[in-house]
Amino acid sequence: MQKYEEIVALARRLALNQNLASVRHNSGAPQTRPFQSTEITTSVVQFENVGVRYGTGPEVLSDITFELPDGSFHFVTGPSGAGKSSLLKLMYLALRPSRGLIKLFDRNAAEIEREELPGLRRQIGVVFQNFRLIDHLSTFDNVALPLRVAGAQESLIQKHVGELLGWVGLADHLEARPPTLSGGQQQRVAIARAVIGRPRLLLADEPTGNVDDQIAVRLLYLFEELNRMGTTVVIATHNEFLVREFAHPQLHLEDSRLDTRPPAKQA
Repeated sequence: MQKYEEIVALARRLALNQNLASVRHNSGAPQTRPFQSTEITTSVVQFENVGVRYGTGPEVLSDITFELPDGSFHFVTGPSGAGKSSLLKLMYLALRPSRGLIKLFDRNAAEIEREELPGLRRQIGVVFQNFRLIDHLSTFDNVALPLRVAGAQESLIQKHVGELLGWVGLADHLEARPPTLSGGQQQRVAIARAVIGRPRLLLADEPTGNVDDQIAVRLLYLFEELNRMGTTVVIATHNEFLVREFAHPQLHLEDSRLDTRPPAKQA
């Protein structure tokens, strides 16, 4: 198996952003505003003294306070069971806190009406560990779904979904149904679906957990490119090498508490 260091060196020599900008600029889907300022002032996500408990047990997250500036990139780190998945679900409004304040896109989550949630969530790309693919749709149609919901032109969908699936190594599986794919392949379909519409916020829970080293590095470059185009990116991961190599600030969870950390130092 190639070492991560060798793969990163190879990836940097390749033109890894081939066709990616055109996939985003010309997809026909609503476009986010590229982030240009060096001083970020807008918060996409804000937590104030948030706590979460399941049933009558102790809090799994306690006094969580942080802000995610518009256009930022953060890793969520911590040991297994620290609450990383729960934190992402809170950001997606798929889990209600036991206490505290959550703001999403400058809206108090507690005041958002149920009928507003679908429109709000369309601004968020999500990759959770269960993937949530639609079994009766092909790989291509699963990825195309967000663009079709947004009213993108079918001719552009045909062009750019194929390009993105090629990017993640699935060009030979466009017509395959999710049940026929491996776990790693399903994960890449879920990632492609999450990023194809250039969401304002991307939440990814262990997005490289089922792929090999080379694909893992390639996916991180994809997330970084999306971030450069204006998307706020949050990735929960156990992969310490990727956290060091792709140096971004960390939201570190341990013993139910959150500690904000600067980018890890590269080895």
